[in-house]
Amino acid sequence: MNQLRIRTLVGLFVVAGVLSWAGAQLWNSVGTLPGVPVAAPVVLAVIAVVLLATALSLRSRLRAQRQRVPGAKGVEPMMAARALVFGQASALVVSVVAGVYGGVAVYLLSQWDVPVRRDQAVYAGLSVLAGVGVVAAALFLERVCKLPPEDEEGAQPPAAV
Repeated sequence: MNQLRIRTLVGLFVVAGVLSWAGAQLWNSVGTLPGVPVAAPVVLAVIAVVLLATALSLRSRLRAQRQRVPGAKGVEPMMAARALVFGQASALVVSVVAGVYGGVAVYLLSQWDVPVRRDQAVYAGLSVLAGVGVVAAALFLERVCKLPPEDEEGAQPPAAV
């Protein structure tokens, strides 16, 4: 599997942000801009916590397996691969979602004096921060699942992606 590139994630974030900022301006000129859901940062934070918990669990299990700890529960390669794909997909999708919320937040900053818009700008900003947390957790998970370098005999440990 290819590693995620930070510049790809940043590029997705910026493009989505610019498009959503322009779309928010257009939408507000035609009608009323829909509100930012209060649950958006909460859902993104939950995804970040799930990714982080998965990474920490895999890391401890892989460490115990590599150190040949007696009774250590190993990691099946397919489970590690699924976790890696989940992390990478989450990072890519959340980069776009955070960009959309970032663009909306920038637009809503121009209406900061309206209390409802101020609250929506805060929710959108918190969504961007939670999105950064998801990307960070996904990159950590990717690092945990990375294969270690081959040892002197040319054999690799059996259970890592």
